[in-house]
Amino acid sequence: MIHALIAASLALTSAPAQAPATDCSRVKCLALTFDDGPGTHTPALLKTLSKARAKATFFLVGKRVEAHPKIAKQIVSKGHAIGNHTYSHAALPAHSDNEIDEELKLAQEAIEKATGQRPTMFRPPYGQSDERVLGVAYQNELSQILWTGTTLDWSLRDAKKIKAAVLRLAKRDGVILMHDVVPQTVQVMPQILKELKKRGYHLVTVPTLLRGKGGPAAGESYFK
Repeated sequence: MIHALIAASLALTSAPAQAPATDCSRVKCLALTFDDGPGTHTPALLKTLSKARAKATFFLVGKRVEAHPKIAKQIVSKGHAIGNHTYSHAALPAHSDNEIDEELKLAQEAIEKATGQRPTMFRPPYGQSDERVLGVAYQNELSQILWTGTTLDWSLRDAKKIKAAVLRLAKRDGVILMHDVVPQTVQVMPQILKELKKRGYHLVTVPTLLRGKGGPAAGESYFK
């Protein structure tokens, strides 16, 4: 009995303490989001985020998940949030309901197979959506996550300009759109994280940002 009590005590003292959940109603939160991955630059970004103890949200393309399943799994294992970015990066409103449904379902299946986690969020490619798309999202138990600011990093392709864009767009409870497939974004991320933390931001996932607002809920659209 004594040995059992000692063992239990040792187990409790040796177990890592759980970090308290960030309360964005009390502190200044910001969600950094990355679209179009996973890709070959994603592991470097994950290392940078881990070093800074920052969490982010990744909206994954089904085809890319199939090409990089280990990287997709690594995103989840590092404690980041994931979302569905369709299977082929399709502009959804231009497609039929059945085609929209297939884009979302195929991506769901690919992401769940690679990560063991089924997304509850999706982001429409190019930000193109309508009530029809939202209806199909609801049927797939997905909420729509847009953004409060986009860096246009895919067009800038310049580390200094991308950093300047992030710092200009940063605001409390903001959601910033970037791409982990843009090498310059990954390259400048250490500088971005350092400056954001200096400005008092807690870098959290989208679900953490929405926790106190009743979301994310299926069929609902958030931000923008």
